[in-house]
Amino acid sequence: MNSELLSVLDNLSREKGIDREVILEAIESALVSAARKSLGSLTADVTATIDRATGTILVIAEGKELANAEFGRIAAQTAKQVIFHKIREAERSVIFTEFSPRAGTMLTGTMQRFDRGAIVVDIGKTEAVLPKREQSPKETFRPGDRVSAYCIEVNKTAKGPQIILSRSHPSFVLELFKMEVPEIGQGIVEIKSVSREAGDRAKVAVYTKDEKIDCVGACVGMRGTRVKDIVRELHGEKIDIIRWSPKLEEYVAAALSPAKVVEIQMSPDRRQVQVIVDEDQLSLAIGKRGQNVRLAAKLVGVDIDVRTRVQLEKLAQWSVGEVAGIGPKMREALEEAGFNKVDRLARSSVEDLTRVKGIGEKIAERLIEEAKKFMTQLEAEVPPPAEEIAPAAPASPSEDSNANPAQEQQP
Repeated sequence: MNSELLSVLDNLSREKGIDREVILEAIESALVSAARKSLGSLTADVTATIDRATGTILVIAEGKELANAEFGRIAAQTAKQVIFHKIREAERSVIFTEFSPRAGTMLTGTMQRFDRGAIVVDIGKTEAVLPKREQSPKETFRPGDRVSAYCIEVNKTAKGPQIILSRSHPSFVLELFKMEVPEIGQGIVEIKSVSREAGDRAKVAVYTKDEKIDCVGACVGMRGTRVKDIVRELHGEKIDIIRWSPKLEEYVAAALSPAKVVEIQMSPDRRQVQVIVDEDQLSLAIGKRGQNVRLAAKLVGVDIDVRTRVQLEKLAQWSVGEVAGIGPKMREALEEAGFNKVDRLARSSVEDLTRVKGIGEKIAERLIEEAKKFMTQLEAEVPPPAEEIAPAAPASPSEDSNANPAQEQQP
């Protein structure tokens, strides 16, 4: 019987991935609880040991050995519950230990069911959750479908490990490129940044130190095979692959592709960028409902304002004195510091304005807010940078395909 016990324990240890010693300690703890239940005392001096070599069980209660026959039905049921509880806790701990290092990586499983909008995915030893907020709006899955997703976090809860997945996170696109492009895994090509509006469009900035390697072409693949595989996994989401540059001006211009940029003006703190484009490039630079410039700003990490020269000339006519809350003395101080126009004030930072005599942090924040409000009101008088009224631009390569012309190169 004892050898059979050890055999069962070994099988259980292999099946659950739980250390054999943990299971033995759980049984010993259960035997102690059962013995106290049998004696009718929760404080009785009881010890239980299981010989690790032979499987012999020894229970000592109040200095006397307790025979198996002395365990009642209730005591045995208590022991069973304790064993199950301890093993379940150990199993959860093993799963958490195994999956917690996998946060920030790709996981693949099978869709099991819907749970209040979330998708429950079987990933082998446990289940993971793909919340509604982390799903791409244009994707649908059915039970049994294969699901690949980015693991954003693994939490330890009372009910066991909670593994949260995402298919809308920008890093999901990054992980897909790592899988499809060997040069990224080898460290030859580096993904510097990813910006994304899940289900619609993404921009990926790539870079290589090796001048002989075309980093964009490597990501696109022969005749676009690599990027097409990624687009297929994203259910048709468009991808713009651009070349990263350490020169911010070049990086911004590339990020706004397929639009062509005429001039770029940086704010002193290099956190805001004024981009000037020709009239026929305005709608292309801004994109559908502002998507192109929005994604470019996220990719580069700066605020980008796109205008034509005509628009800037009209906006630049207004002095800071027109902004609410600016009196003669403050106007004079601002103009002396170079903030003589409303558009310049709206594009300034709090740090810039606090250098002006008499302006603290709170006043600076208010002035920038008021200047932006004033600029918004002026939009009614200046041709708005909206695609509805801009001349129809020719379809860009990234609209018709999933990569730019420069991308359709062999690595």
